Amino acid sequence: MTASGEAPRGPFRIGDRVQLTDPKGRLQTVTLRDGGELHTHHGVLRHESIVGHDDGSVVVNSAGHEYLALRPLLRDFVLSMPRGAAIVYPKDAAQIVAQADVFPGSVVVEAGVGSGALSLSLLRAVGDRGTLVSFERRPEFAEVAAANVSTFLGVEPENWEIVLGDLVDALPSRFAAGAVDRVVLDMLAPWECIDVVAEALLPGGVVICYVATATQLSRVAEYVRGTGLFTEPEASETMLRGWHVDGLSVRPDHRMVAHTGFLLTARRLAPGTVTPERKRRGSKATGTDEDVELWTPGAVGDREITAKNLRKRLRDAQRASDAVRSAGAEARPEAN
Repeated sequence: MTASGEAPRGPFRIGDRVQLTDPKGRLQTVTLRDGGELHTHHGVLRHESIVGHDDGSVVVNSAGHEYLALRPLLRDFVLSMPRGAAIVYPKDAAQIVAQADVFPGSVVVEAGVGSGALSLSLLRAVGDRGTLVSFERRPEFAEVAAANVSTFLGVEPENWEIVLGDLVDALPSRFAAGAVDRVVLDMLAPWECIDVVAEALLPGGVVICYVATATQLSRVAEYVRGTGLFTEPEASETMLRGWHVDGLSVRPDHRMVAHTGFLLTARRLAPGTVTPERKRRGSKATGTDEDVELWTPGAVGDREITAKNLRKRLRDAQRASDAVRSAGAEARPEAN
């Protein structure tokens, strides 16, 4: 794939990632290599037998077991890739791109990078002419994200940079005032970064915050209002419910992807602008630090990833990245 997220077209070739689905709906994803084979208890599928088939073809292994072969979509990759931090689910990534109006050629700041799931959607949205700069405090998360992005795209995007460090300290030195079009904050306490974000955004630019709890949502909304530098913040959440459709049997799925996070969006006002005072009912003061502490991931039962588990996921991500890039190099001997 290209840095803009364009999927390769035409018949499968060496270096392509292929998603194989068996009759029971079980998935296997492979990177096509010279001499490569997929071994299962149903037989052996040689990669060479997939090469040359069109996307959406059925291929057969040595035991006559059939697989539907498709290039994986971005959502398929995101849901199966190695994770350091929790991912932004495709339903939320789509809303972030839409609500923030991330456009081709835009300059976008993301903090933090997590496992790279949202970075992939943002890179696709900014295109080859745009720029994405992702800030991340934890180097091990940055490594997982970098490996995942290069695995999916097949290259290290030239228009993407990961900056290690705290956004409050690093953003002013990386961008001049008014140089950023969009800012996406995916962190525990986004209100701590609003002041430097306001400085970096151009007038009319968008900040969008992704938070997990209602207490965080309330606090960041009140902070954004209190600065007087943004439009009235808008909050939402996205729930995705699938449907079972089989003949006359049409009903909602028994399970759905419900709450994953809240989105809060606001736009930067021009310097010196004072908006008309908004009449609204009185509300309690912004939550205290003690309030927020009660709603941290650890306090509500979220399990922190262990260092050992994180190292394993990093190895998995790097192996996948190395396999894709190695297969791509083998398919392009003239580039060596």
